Amino acid sequence: MAEKKAQPLDPDAELMLRVGAGDEAAFIELFKRHAPALVGFADRFFHNRAIAEELVQEIFIKLYRARRSYRRRSKFTTWLYTIATRTCLNELRRGVHRHDRKSLDEALFADTRQAAAAADRALEGHELATRVDGVLAGLPEKQRVAFILVRFGGRSYPEASQILGVTPAALKSLVFRSTDALRRELYEE
Repeated sequence: MAEKKAQPLDPDAELMLRVGAGDEAAFIELFKRHAPALVGFADRFFHNRAIAEELVQEIFIKLYRARRSYRRRSKFTTWLYTIATRTCLNELRRGVHRHDRKSLDEALFADTRQAAAAADRALEGHELATRVDGVLAGLPEKQRVAFILVRFGGRSYPEASQILGVTPAALKSLVFRSTDALRRELYEE
C-alpha cells in the first residue's frame, strides 16, 4: 500500500487554522500579508482606492466570520481570492459604486487630486491605461475577472480556474478572448 504524501505546509493556511482557534495575532498577520495585494486587486474592478479599501475590509470580515469553518482543501490564497472575487462581483452587480461616499481625506484633498489627475491624463501611459480599463469594462464578466486574476492578480491558471469555478481549459479560453479583445481594440486605433 502506497504511503500518503504529507501536504506541504502552507504558512497562510496554518495562520488561518490558528485564527479559527482564536489567535487574533494570526488574523492580524494574514491581514498584513494580503491586504495590500487585495486592495490592488479590488482597485482593478472599481478604479477607486477608497472603494477597494472598503471592500478589502469586507473581505476580511467574511474571512473572520468563516474562521471556524475553514478547512485546508486548497491553497489559502485560492480560498481568499475566491472570497475577494465574489465580493467584488457582488458589488459590481449591485451597481452602487459608492461614488457619493467620500472619506474625509478625499474631501480635504479633492482639489489636489483633481490637479494631479489632470496632469496624469496628459501622460501617454495614463491614456493607455484608461483605454485598457475601458476595454476591460466592456468585456463579459467572466472574461474580465479571468484577465484581472491572471494578468493583474498574479494568480496561476489552476488557481484562477478554481477561484472562478471553471476548468483550466475554460479559463485559458477566457483569458485568450479577453487578451484578443484588448489587442483588437488597442491596435485598431
